[in-house]
Amino acid sequence: MISGVVAIVGRPNVGKSTLFNRMIGTRVSIIDDTAGVTRDRIYGKASWLTREFRVIDTGGIQLEDQPFAKEIAAQVEIAIDEANVIIMVTNGMAGVTSDDQMIARMLRKSGKPVILAVNHIDDGSQIGAIYDFYQLGLGDPLAISCLHGIGIGDLLDGVVSTLSDIQLPDYQGSIAFSLIGRPNVGKSSLVNALLHQQRVIVSNVSGTTRDAIDTPFQANGIDYVCIDTAGIRKKGKVYENIEKYSVLRSLSAIERSDVVVFVLDGESGIVDQDKHVAGYAHEAGKPIVIVYNKWDTVEKDDKTADEIRSKIKDAFVYLSYAPILFVSAKSGQRVNEILDMVNTVYQSSQLRIATNVLNEVIQDAQLITPAPAINGKRLKIYYATQVSVAPPTFVLSVNDEKLMHFSYQRYIENRLREAFGFEGTPIHIIVRKKV
Repeated sequence: MISGVVAIVGRPNVGKSTLFNRMIGTRVSIIDDTAGVTRDRIYGKASWLTREFRVIDTGGIQLEDQPFAKEIAAQVEIAIDEANVIIMVTNGMAGVTSDDQMIARMLRKSGKPVILAVNHIDDGSQIGAIYDFYQLGLGDPLAISCLHGIGIGDLLDGVVSTLSDIQLPDYQGSIAFSLIGRPNVGKSSLVNALLHQQRVIVSNVSGTTRDAIDTPFQANGIDYVCIDTAGIRKKGKVYENIEKYSVLRSLSAIERSDVVVFVLDGESGIVDQDKHVAGYAHEAGKPIVIVYNKWDTVEKDDKTADEIRSKIKDAFVYLSYAPILFVSAKSGQRVNEILDMVNTVYQSSQLRIATNVLNEVIQDAQLITPAPAINGKRLKIYYATQVSVAPPTFVLSVNDEKLMHFSYQRYIENRLREAFGFEGTPIHIIVRKKV
């Protein structure tokens, strides 16, 4: 589980992106960055000492028509807003610069935990260069070499130690669901309609909500937490100019959710940005409900719902398991069905199948449709077991995992859905050779 956000800041050309790449992908104990629909390497996922955290590379920010000083300040502002821990990277060979001092002032005022990393200290003879950086007032500087990996382990030890002191929200016993989607699709209006009271600001101006809002409430005897991600845009033109950073806020909400409510705009229809956001929820393994909002504004006849449902399934093929609701936050039409569906898909994600029943379904599936032969060999599934829930994850013990064609794996998944439901939740299938 993701336990915090770490941002890397610093003036240009001090090694921020090199450190980012090393943290998320080049050490054995650090996993690769999460594959997403958008491939910009501005954020990634890393682990160290069994703790997972999100990493932001502010070096990836591009601001048009702004001097360097403003660009650096904007990067630090984003890091301060988004991060639980900040790594400030400096160049040990260049010494302290006026930009370093400006960044340090902003970080000191923020009150956020800061780790000061002095880069380009490639051997012991250069260690004396770090002492100049005490004047930044950010504590003991840590000598590192992003290029050679020197000191990175100590840096990550400091990150994990600092994250351990941070208390993140704990909603055990409640169903936490987030509303995600591009700006101005009506997420805040849906929150208001669900809560039957004005808990968040509603406006037709994109980005009105400035921060993600977690709202605990109870309905029909069930405890919920609604995470409103209308705040994926934050204050100022910085966020409006850097659309890719809105994804980070959706990611944070998705990771804290038990269920994701993916909201589409009935007025403007489906656009490419919708596909970006939905892909992350699917890859995170979260159960998903698709809500087509502003249904009251759509001109329709008795075929319209089926036509739009077909368009949604074509646009989001990987979400074929997700139920679709047509609602209107403004009129309240079918809004009450959202919580019922959240309950349904949550229960699906928690479903455990008895091993003997699971294997009966798998064996029947093979009898009905044997796997295709590949180079004269045919896949044989000997045994299946469920190893976890949320999402339901199954391990198939086979004669040769290389014989599992993706189409046959999809067939097995479909048979599991036919037999057990799993409405609204992705299913993970792991194929292993029998030993």
